[in-house]
Amino acid sequence: MPLSSIVIIGPAHPLRGGLASFDERLAREFQAQGFKTTIYTFSLQYPSFLFPGTTQYSDEPAPKDLSIKVKINSVNPFNWIRIGRELKTLKPDLVIVRYWLPFMGPCLGTILRIVQKNKHSKIICIADNVIPHEKRPGDRQFTRYFLNSADAFITMSEKVNADLQLFSSSKPNMTLDHPLYDNFGEQVEQAKAREFLHIPQADSIILFFGFIRKYKGLDLLLEAMSTEPLKSSGIRLLIAGEFYEDSKPYMEMIESDQIQDQIILRTHFISDSEVKYYLSACDLVVQPYRNATQSGVTPLAYHFNKPMVVTNVGSLPRLVPHGEVGLVCEPNPKDLAETIVAFFNQNQQMFIQNIQEKKKKLSWSHFVERIQSLSNDIQK
Repeated sequence: MPLSSIVIIGPAHPLRGGLASFDERLAREFQAQGFKTTIYTFSLQYPSFLFPGTTQYSDEPAPKDLSIKVKINSVNPFNWIRIGRELKTLKPDLVIVRYWLPFMGPCLGTILRIVQKNKHSKIICIADNVIPHEKRPGDRQFTRYFLNSADAFITMSEKVNADLQLFSSSKPNMTLDHPLYDNFGEQVEQAKAREFLHIPQADSIILFFGFIRKYKGLDLLLEAMSTEPLKSSGIRLLIAGEFYEDSKPYMEMIESDQIQDQIILRTHFISDSEVKYYLSACDLVVQPYRNATQSGVTPLAYHFNKPMVVTNVGSLPRLVPHGEVGLVCEPNPKDLAETIVAFFNQNQQMFIQNIQEKKKKLSWSHFVERIQSLSNDIQK
């Protein structure tokens, strides 16, 4: 059965962050290919105790080219039933639902169980995580409840797919690379980007970008900045992103290791309109993760033609082939320091040329085509 109508369930405006950006970009690609597409997003996504940042909401204007319905309340079962019935009656050909946190399992699982009763809509889950980075009681039960409500699955790393097999091994699934984040504008001339951000023009700049959480390893990178050969290299670290945990230990590290002059702090939420300046201003993107599934920072770096240093965890080494589009190191300060310095001693233009070639395969059109292919494997 050919598809004509799509509903995406997940974060979108007025919510902010990588998931919202992804869902909105995915909707635009479906629209570009001729599908009637609607996003159902959250009127309440998280209760405050689950949200570590300053606000869940964007200060950017609502996108005028997308149909976004702000309707889902993650903690109200009566709302889940109402939304489920609405979508059951709407009968979209395909429902694409994002799953990234067990807390969402009861809400999304209930909605989808009601949708399934129309015997028409196919349901594909894009699973960002199956087993979460930070574990809480009830994770496995909530996850199992949700996974049983989907017909097929897409993951964006082998690790998440392996986790998925522990719960649901019989349903159709595929692993796809995260498409490029090409919705933040084009690359800005580096000098203009640095002028906009008020950072030095002559310095070598490495960038840590995104929400700051323990598993992302910023503390490892800060320790690396205080060790040789990095400490005496003149390389400066630009930290751009909001703390999603207590900032005090990080600030104490910077002070105790006396690396204040090596660090540029922009530890607030980076709005969509400013992303291009941070990525354009740096010479190198560093992802010092302790553990990882996939990372939205990687396709962002690809889009802005920025080489990467990543740690040897999760799918990062596959997405950033060592010696081609960046360098891979072990997740410890010594190896991070040596690898960052090694990058600046190599032909940086070679990395950029390889990035420009590889990113041709990371298109949104390819991602949508694979979703359509997977939907053909679902029997209704």
